[in-house]
Amino acid sequence: MKVVLSTLNAKYIHTSLAIRLLKAYSEKEFDIELAEYTIKDPVMNIVSDLYQRKPDVIGFSCYIWNIEETIKVVDIVKQVMPEVTIVLGGPEVSYDTQHWMERIKNVDHIVMGDGEETLHHLLKTIEGDRKFHFVYGTTYRKGDEIVINPGRPKIDLNTLPSPYRFPEDIPDLGKRIVYFETSRGCPFNCQFCLSSIEVGVRYYDIERVKSDITYLIDHGAKIIKFLDRTFNINRNYAMEMFEFIIENNRGCVFQFEITADIMRPEVLEYLAANAPPGIFRFEIGVQSTNDVTNELVKRRQNFTKLSRTVNTIKASGNIDQHLDLIAGLPDEDYDTFRTTFNDVFAMEPEELQLGFLKMLRGTGLRIDAEKYEYKYMEYAPYEILSSNKLSFADIIHLKRLEDVLEKFWNAHRMDHTLKYLMKNEFDSPFDFFQDFGDYWEGQGWQKIGHQLEDLFLRLQKFLEFRGVQRMDIILGLMKLDYFQNHKYKPRTIWWDERLTKDKWSVYMKSLAAHPEQVSAEFTALQLDERGLQKHAVMDVLPFDLDALLNEESKASDRTDQQTLLIVLYQQDETERPRWFTWKLEPAALL
Repeated sequence: MKVVLSTLNAKYIHTSLAIRLLKAYSEKEFDIELAEYTIKDPVMNIVSDLYQRKPDVIGFSCYIWNIEETIKVVDIVKQVMPEVTIVLGGPEVSYDTQHWMERIKNVDHIVMGDGEETLHHLLKTIEGDRKFHFVYGTTYRKGDEIVINPGRPKIDLNTLPSPYRFPEDIPDLGKRIVYFETSRGCPFNCQFCLSSIEVGVRYYDIERVKSDITYLIDHGAKIIKFLDRTFNINRNYAMEMFEFIIENNRGCVFQFEITADIMRPEVLEYLAANAPPGIFRFEIGVQSTNDVTNELVKRRQNFTKLSRTVNTIKASGNIDQHLDLIAGLPDEDYDTFRTTFNDVFAMEPEELQLGFLKMLRGTGLRIDAEKYEYKYMEYAPYEILSSNKLSFADIIHLKRLEDVLEKFWNAHRMDHTLKYLMKNEFDSPFDFFQDFGDYWEGQGWQKIGHQLEDLFLRLQKFLEFRGVQRMDIILGLMKLDYFQNHKYKPRTIWWDERLTKDKWSVYMKSLAAHPEQVSAEFTALQLDERGLQKHAVMDVLPFDLDALLNEESKASDRTDQQTLLIVLYQQDETERPRWFTWKLEPAALL
C-alpha cells in the first residue's frame, strides 16, 4: 500500500515536523513518501504531483494557515482519484471533527491528537480488516454516519523513532528551518491557546535530543526552531540544553519560545555571560499587561519579572527577543491596549509582533465567545471582527499601526530615527505608530510597493505634515540610518542637499592626513584618499551626533557644533558598515 504524507507549508523555507514523525513511526511497515508544498502553489500543480505518485492513501497535516487550501486540494484529488483514501490530521482538525467531516465530504478519516500510533493503527486497518471502530483517536464514515471514536492515550515520546535523520532531507538542511521538539504539552491554561487543552508536559530523553541536534548540525542545519510551548518550564532541562548548544552550536541559530517571568536569575546570568552573539533567539508571548484581561483568560503572568528578564537579556546584547501582543482579548479595549503596547515597547524588543485574537477551535475562549460578544471570521484563521470592548473600527485602526510597525521597527531600517521620534516628538510609541499608520493609509501607500528610499521619503513627508520641532536633527539621524542599511557604498541618496565636490575634497584630504582627529580606531584603518574615495560616504550633520545619541540633550542643542558623519563599507569580514564622527569647529565648516 502506497502512502503519501503531505502538507502545505506557509513558505518554502518551512518544513513539516509532523509528517516526518508519522513517516518515522510507520515506514518499516508501509511504503511512505513525503510531499511538501506551500499555500502559494497552484492547486492543480499540487494535485498533478500527487496523482503521479500513485498513492493508495494520502494524509494531510492541517493547520489554520493551510486548511482552506488543503480542502481545495482534497476535493480535486477525490475527483481524479476517487479510489484514494483521504486522511486528515493536525491541530486544526483535531477538534470539532463532526464539523470537518460534514464540511469536507471527500475526507474518509480524521486523526485526532498525537498521530504517530493512531495513523499506524489506521493504516493497518485500511490494509486489513477495516474494523475502524477499534482505531481509537480517529473519526470515520460508516455509510452516511459519522463515527467519532474514543481518544487514544498519550504516547510515550521516547518510543518514537527520530524524524530528523532522513537522507533525503540532508541536501536542504542548510536552506530551510528545521522544526524540533523536546517536549509536548504546556503547563499553563491560557484560554485562547490550543496548548491549554493538553494537561501536563511530556519530555524526550535529553541525551536523545542532544544526539539529534548534533546530527543536524553535522549535516549542515543553519536554523533550528524549537516547537516547545514553554522551553524553560523545566529549569534543569533547559539549562542543560543551553549549555550543550553553547558548547556545540558551530554557528547554527536556535529559536525558543520561553516564558520570561519564570526564568531563573542564575539562568539569565549564565546566558548573559556565555551565550555567543546571534546564536539564540527568544520568542516571548506577553499578549497583554492588563491584569483583568489576564485573569479572564486564566493567564498567570508577572509583568515585573517578565520585564526584568527581557531587560537583562537585552543588556547582554547576545540574544534577540521577539515579543508578542494579542489585540482583542477579553476586557481589553483600544485605550487599555494602548497601555499594553507602550508597556511592552518600553523594553525596546528587537521585534514586537502585534497579532489579533483568533478564535481557535477547541479553545475555551471560542466556547465563551458569546459572553464577550465576539464576532469572528467563520473560516480560518477565525480572526475576531469585534467584541464588547473593541469595535471593528478599532481593529481597522490597529491594523494600520501593525503595518508600519512591521515595516519600520521590526525591519530595523531606522532605529536611531524612531527612538528619537518616540522620545522627543510623540506622546508615546503607540501614538507614533498609530498616527503614522493612519497617514500611511490616507496617502494610499498600503496599495503600492516600496523601495528602501521610499520608506525614508514617506517618513519625511509624514513628519513634515506633522510639523515636528527638530526636523534638522531627524533628517541627520535618517541619513545615518540610511547609510547603515547598505552592505556596499550606496550609489544614490534620497535627500536633495549633499556635500559639494569642494567640501568633499577638503574633508577627505584632512581625514587622510590627520585621521587622529576622528579616533584611534579610524586611524588604525590607515585609509588614504584613494581608500576613502572608494569606501566612504560623508555628510555634515547640523548637531553633535555623539552627544545626541548619548542623550546629552544640552550638547545636541548647540548650534555651533556640527558633526562630519563618515561611513565606511567593506572594512572587515562582517561586511557591515562602520561609522565614525568628527566634531567640526566653525573654522572647519568652510
